[in-house]
Amino acid sequence: MRVKKISEANLPTPWGNFLIVGFKEKNSQKNHVALIYGNINKDVPILSRIHSECLTGDAFFSLRCDCGFQLKKALELISLESQGILIYHRQEGRNIGLLNKIKAYSLQDSGLDTVEANQKLGFSADERDFSICIDIFHILKIKKIKLLTNNPLKIKIFKDSGIDVIERVSIIVKKNSNNFNYLTTKEKKMGHYLK
Repeated sequence: MRVKKISEANLPTPWGNFLIVGFKEKNSQKNHVALIYGNINKDVPILSRIHSECLTGDAFFSLRCDCGFQLKKALELISLESQGILIYHRQEGRNIGLLNKIKAYSLQDSGLDTVEANQKLGFSADERDFSICIDIFHILKIKKIKLLTNNPLKIKIFKDSGIDVIERVSIIVKKNSNNFNYLTTKEKKMGHYLK
């Protein structure tokens, strides 16, 4: 296991009361959290979302992406399901980091798309490592999930890890004039299901 569980506490939210569970990576000491809603019945597939950190979208309500809107929608859907898990995956900017993400934004302002901007900075289109999330599911003893995602790569990674993805649950939010190109690039170049 690359992570260890550190602590847990109650977390009241507008969508209901969650349990927040903190994890620490053993090598990097980076922190991640899981928000757990309801009494998890491990015999049924658990509605689950892997939400990668996006300070600009999640905290500052940026319209450049769909991240903050997806975070809110995921918490809402989990509460409506009466049980579920959201892992807040602390790999900002598809794991290029906040400052590099701002550099990528600047390149996008000059006309590059999100994939081209990352590549111009010397990164791949997506640098995230989902093995941390797999370990968190194992620690929580979750083996079957309904995955809230539009990203086919996540489905493949989790299926290959031995976690049974019973169903993909779409998480589509509205396009706007600021994120239209970003979402179009995710669909055309990264294969995201956005129809």
